[in-house]
Amino acid sequence: MITMLCTVFLSLTLASSVYSETNSPASSPAYTAETELGDQNRVFASRGSNVTLPCRLHRQHGMSFGSVGMRIKWTKLSADESVEEDVLVSMGFHKKSYDSFQGRVHLQEADDDDASLVLSDVSLDDMGKFRCEVIDGIDDVIHEVTLEVQGVVFPYSPRLGRYNLNFHDAEQACLDQDSVVASFDQLYEAWRSGMDWCNAGWLNDGSVQYPVTKPRGPCGGANARAGLRNYGQREKSKSHYDVFCFTSGLKGRLYWLVQPDKLTFTEAVQACQDDGAEIANVAQMYAAWKLNGYDRCDSGWLADGSVRYPISRPRRNCSPTEAAVRFVGFPDKKQKLFGVYCFKGQQ
Repeated sequence: MITMLCTVFLSLTLASSVYSETNSPASSPAYTAETELGDQNRVFASRGSNVTLPCRLHRQHGMSFGSVGMRIKWTKLSADESVEEDVLVSMGFHKKSYDSFQGRVHLQEADDDDASLVLSDVSLDDMGKFRCEVIDGIDDVIHEVTLEVQGVVFPYSPRLGRYNLNFHDAEQACLDQDSVVASFDQLYEAWRSGMDWCNAGWLNDGSVQYPVTKPRGPCGGANARAGLRNYGQREKSKSHYDVFCFTSGLKGRLYWLVQPDKLTFTEAVQACQDDGAEIANVAQMYAAWKLNGYDRCDSGWLADGSVRYPISRPRRNCSPTEAAVRFVGFPDKKQKLFGVYCFKGQQ
């Protein structure tokens, strides 16, 4: 008999720990899951691309993945790891994929020991930890890998103002901006890259946090250390905060629409449509600014009714102290005071 568990957990330092215990007669087949340290257990992809999530069996002798009776199950864990969503189940020639993964996943099966999952048309919802479980009778081998989509974290609050979103409203607010609620790891990486924001926001695990690189009185105290300020888990329906959203790279182009006159919001929407585009959203502006270095010192309407402008080269009269997406506000939509940023998707 074999009892084996081999699980890989990722930490913020990318360290991995593996626990394995084997107690078997010499004549029994021995199995180990391939576990790779560090970044190799984090797979990076861009939205819309195809990606392979590795899972292999190292065995001295005995059954292989292709053998009759061997069951392979891929699942995706929720942000707090309390729920597993079925992705694909395979037993011999019988394979079944589930829900949003139907038609997008298959086993790589490069050889008899390969149970790697090939995922096509990666979306923001695909981000997170996947689990590969190989079952042969009472023997159980587990391998975990985290899929990350390259992108940018940005803070968001609605027209109503600061701290008006419960968790479910926050999810919808990010979705409206073609993004998802950011994870702790994503906010942590943004903080390491210099993100400093003094308003607390929801993360996808239901916690509320905010990143501080320059400690100061209103943001946890001037004597506190730089880092993520953590309010802990909050009641999702009754607690109200802002939200940190995450979006990936652009599949298209954000641009300033040159117009002879300033526009109302309605005129701005129509002007982009007349140019064969659509009015840009907040996520698209952050992606263009952070990932493509987009820089424009003109205030323009965005799809949520806000007015913003992106500065990647700080200069006088244009965000002189730091690169940032500058927020003007949510002005009266009938005012003819601003231009517009449009977005044209790839054909």
